[in-house]
Amino acid sequence: MNLRALLLAIAMAPVVLAPAASPALAHHAFASEYDIDKPITLKGKLTKLEWINPHSWVYVDVPDAKSGKVTNWSIEFGAVNALLRRGLRKTDFAVGQQVLVKGYLAKNGKPIANATSVTLEDGRNFLTGSSAGGPGQGG
Repeated sequence: MNLRALLLAIAMAPVVLAPAASPALAHHAFASEYDIDKPITLKGKLTKLEWINPHSWVYVDVPDAKSGKVTNWSIEFGAVNALLRRGLRKTDFAVGQQVLVKGYLAKNGKPIANATSVTLEDGRNFLTGSSAGGPGQGG
């Protein structure tokens, strides 16, 4: 490679590599949206699954223990690849089944959580690739 070609390659590197870095820069940090000091356990009926990247979402109707009022919670899981590596499959999430989800509350006060684990109706328990970190998490 001659000097001119080398200089051109060096000059073009940021142009070529910048688009690849964009998703990483846009990815949110756990601490910006969720409160590590507010763990939560949610038990209810699965109403919807979004098996998508960069984060999957499950939606669960959770009855209030005191009033019985049902609230639909939006619960963030890790990326599809992280869930697959942990043994979860899209077919594990049948709408209408009972699930138990452990995770952390959103800082905005809305019924949103970041999951660390999910226990399915058949008793199987999985880590969910939470962005909260910790052993076996991440993703």
